[in-house]
Amino acid sequence: MSQILQNFIKQAQYNPLHSLEEWEEDLLNRYPDPHSIVKEGKTTQEYRNYETPTRETVKEFYRLNHINQTYNFVLEKEKNFLKFDKKEMSVWDAVEFLNQLVDDSDPDTEMDQLQHLLQTSEAIRADGHPDWMVLTGFFHDMGKVLCLFGEPQWATVGDTYPVGCAFSDKIVFSEFFQENPDYNNPNYNTKYGIYEPNCGLINVHISWGHDEYFYQMMKNYLPEPALYMLRYHSFYPQHRENAYKHLMDNHDREMFKWVKLFNPYDLYSKNPTPPDWQKLRPYYEDLVAKYLPATLKF
Repeated sequence: MSQILQNFIKQAQYNPLHSLEEWEEDLLNRYPDPHSIVKEGKTTQEYRNYETPTRETVKEFYRLNHINQTYNFVLEKEKNFLKFDKKEMSVWDAVEFLNQLVDDSDPDTEMDQLQHLLQTSEAIRADGHPDWMVLTGFFHDMGKVLCLFGEPQWATVGDTYPVGCAFSDKIVFSEFFQENPDYNNPNYNTKYGIYEPNCGLINVHISWGHDEYFYQMMKNYLPEPALYMLRYHSFYPQHRENAYKHLMDNHDREMFKWVKLFNPYDLYSKNPTPPDWQKLRPYYEDLVAKYLPATLKF
């Protein structure tokens, strides 16, 4: 177990247990009941409805996403944005921007991103998880500030999937991949493509968006379970459909327990009643200050 995770656990506001391993086992045994998170009379079956989405933007979003997310496109975006040379600002400057953004890919909510972040993090806090996980809930979509730098939503949000190998039919609206240049490219359209069996996701390029961007930004600040949550929370083809297990190694399989722990809070906390941001802000200001410097390079 990494030293950074041990340090963060010591700091976490959580009941201390006899050992780090016992602490992890206890936390992972407390997977949430999705029905306890869903509110306002909605059922879990009503979430992620891509057959008849209530918002017209959803299908067009995925058409553009699937046509344009090629292997070379992803490499170019990584080279451009992972230099973090676009702007230096506080988390709260980023929050102000997110307060203007509604995710075109999301069939479950029309609320701005700040409200979704708060609903996620407050559901995590209500279940007594450690504060680094609460912060992860509050941060998990923060990378959508990419739109601030002129990125279209199809290159920022939505479900993620590997590029450089065959697109799985388990990806939502997978029929649109037929128009992607990589679809017929023999270098990229086989099961493994450019990768080796069980090479580990650390070696796999994922479609470009807010997950990878903000994961890279947080690498020096949060423990590894939080980083897996940030990096793969939109990777539904794997954590829900298990479509890319052939690329994962043993460490990925172990760490995806944390991704699956996080997912119900991200998905089922969406409801029409917004949290009281003004009331909650002092708590989150203290939490952010505990883990992060005053400004970050975006």
